[in-house]
Amino acid sequence: MARIVLKFGGTSVGDIERIRNVARKVEAEVRAGHQVAVVVSAMAGVTNQLVSYCREISPLHDAREYDAVVSSGENVTSGLLALALQEIGIPARSWHGWQIPIRTDGVHAKARIVEIDTTELDRRLSSGEVAVIAGFQGISPQGRIATLGRGGSDTSAVALAAALDADRCDIYTDVDGVYTTDPRIVAKARKLSRITYEEMLEMASLGAKVLQTRSVEMAMKHRVRVQVLSSFEQAPGSALPGTLVVDEDEIVEQELVSGIAYSRDEAKITLIGVADRPGVAAHIFGPLADAAVNVDMIVQNVSEDGTATDLTFTVTKSDLDRAKQVLELAREDLGYRRMTTDPNVVKVSVIGVGMRSHAGVAQRMFAALAEKGINIQVISTSEIKVSVLIAEEYTELALRALHTAYGLDAA
Repeated sequence: MARIVLKFGGTSVGDIERIRNVARKVEAEVRAGHQVAVVVSAMAGVTNQLVSYCREISPLHDAREYDAVVSSGENVTSGLLALALQEIGIPARSWHGWQIPIRTDGVHAKARIVEIDTTELDRRLSSGEVAVIAGFQGISPQGRIATLGRGGSDTSAVALAAALDADRCDIYTDVDGVYTTDPRIVAKARKLSRITYEEMLEMASLGAKVLQTRSVEMAMKHRVRVQVLSSFEQAPGSALPGTLVVDEDEIVEQELVSGIAYSRDEAKITLIGVADRPGVAAHIFGPLADAAVNVDMIVQNVSEDGTATDLTFTVTKSDLDRAKQVLELAREDLGYRRMTTDPNVVKVSVIGVGMRSHAGVAQRMFAALAEKGINIQVISTSEIKVSVLIAEEYTELALRALHTAYGLDAA
């Protein structure tokens, strides 16, 4: 017997028949003798509709009331799934975040979990009752409903798995695992049986949509074994398992590169003719930080005479206009000659913990792109990844070339 947490996303509970399908999956785990807690998202499209209602009625809305509205989608789903389980003879009850309670900080719309009191959940699970928990929500220090930000149900599930000392946290979604790259673009992409927390964190932060970044951070911190599965193609005990996200020690032999991620949500800004003096970078990036503009890749070129520099960096597409406005207002203080911007770029990254012990990973990437005539605009690296910025029109060509270059193509 194991204690497991199952999480079902919006598409998995998109209508009544899909909720019944989820109930059957939960039933199979219960019949196998496991203690089961289930975390659910709102039905597909519901949260977007609730958000639009808030924006329509009040563009500058009170975040506390926003949370009260948008959290209701998960409340509905948890109640419906509890009813579906009861209908097939499985004892179950629904739980809202405040009933457990899941305590958060007071930052509404993007709250962080502080503590989970599992006393009553432990008792109910031990008695054989299934706990159906509304994801994405908790209770603030002021006693108000607080939501965890978009994708927060993944975080709810992992946090509950850690607090309940669960053997595993299964994330059911509309894909059957984590792939070496986007299979919609690269037909030879293959599903990984296991991936490390660090690799999954890099892939999630660099554009892969399988798991929410904060949930992976929490899983890594608390060493929660996470499995990614499909709600539609698999049943418990299937011969086609999903992908396990585990500690590096659980993977016997590491691939040089485990996956290739990409992000289209990039825009490039170049400041030309910036005075080359100490503190100029702080003068540029300080106002951007104050305006809540997140800067990612950065490259600096110093002129031959050492008096001026060109500074290139990337921001998200949604932050581009705000970043331009901030930099234009500060132009006299910063002293740059000209600013250019380009929203038609994409960041492509190769990821793998095997890089730590192998040389030549970046060189292979650069050679593969050069062979296809793809120009690299910006480069950034970390211990287990190499990222490059290229023109958006070359996205598919680059992904396919790199997938082949690192031997990731399925046989």
